[in-house]
Amino acid sequence: MTTRSGCTTAVIVLLLVALIALVIWLAPDIRARLNPLGEARQTLEREVEKLLHPTPTIRPSPATIVREVQSLSRLETVVYTVEKVITAESGQGALGFLFGDKLLLVAHGQVIAGMDLRKVREGDITVTADDRVMMVLPPAEVFVVRLDNEKTYVYDRETGLFGMKPDLETAARQAAEQEILKAALADGILETADRNARSFLEGFIRSFGFQEVVFVQATPATPTPSPTPAPPPPTLPVTVIPLTPTP
Repeated sequence: MTTRSGCTTAVIVLLLVALIALVIWLAPDIRARLNPLGEARQTLEREVEKLLHPTPTIRPSPATIVREVQSLSRLETVVYTVEKVITAESGQGALGFLFGDKLLLVAHGQVIAGMDLRKVREGDITVTADDRVMMVLPPAEVFVVRLDNEKTYVYDRETGLFGMKPDLETAARQAAEQEILKAALADGILETADRNARSFLEGFIRSFGFQEVVFVQATPATPTPSPTPAPPPPTLPVTVIPLTPTP
């Protein structure tokens, strides 16, 4: 009798455990069936979110055209990181509230300078009997001026009723590139590029066992007179608020 009672208890316990596991497994489905309005509300919220903040679809063309392949021998020796605040405006005046457009652009860009070693000819390098190297160096130059699109942004924009100018931000970005270049040049980026290039080349040449390296600056070519250029097309007025460049 005791054995039969123990078997019955064990069966009941196993059934209870199986029932609890089944309830836990079916709980999400049961909740969904008992609360159809909640599921519908969540589905509707997800669809509205997709409509308000759609994910852009980008489909690149499978065709790729390589226009030019060019080998480079540039020695990049300095990078300037510059920030500028540009104010661009159009249509300001008595009717500015109708046709005016004004924006404040915070531009973040880089200027890369160095020396183009392709301009060094065979006769520009002389090695003397006492292990001394004389080298004619080309002048330092700016290679790249670019805006960082991830860090460049429109801080504020005021637009009249009919004053939205699609090309105003483009004009501000072009002005920002020019001002970033001017700031780097004024801060001496070419002098720094030349100094860094000489230091690098001297160490590189000395590593081959030469005792002394003498650099000679190339004589700049006499510029050829060019005809008077045509006046540039009218551009949108852009005001520049300078900030100090960071080398």
